[in-house]
Amino acid sequence: MPDDARTVPVTIEVTPEIAEALGDPARRARLERLIRLTLRPARTESLFATMEALSDEARRRGLTEEILQAELESYSAERRDRPTPA
Repeated sequence: MPDDARTVPVTIEVTPEIAEALGDPARRARLERLIRLTLRPARTESLFATMEALSDEARRRGLTEEILQAELESYSAERRDRPTPA
């Protein structure tokens, strides 16, 4: 991975065997990707928070499970009845 303004070197203690394994550039790159994916702030948390806020707002405005189900059924029926393009 190329160094740029968004990355910083970090030193961690590992066993000699792990240090030797990290000498392989491909293995090291895979480990760096794994660390980035594991430790970055969870995007799913903000997605779930947004979805929850939207759900709360919809309920506040009167949307019920029954209304939502009816809308989904109507949408599905419209798509099902739509002619397929030739």
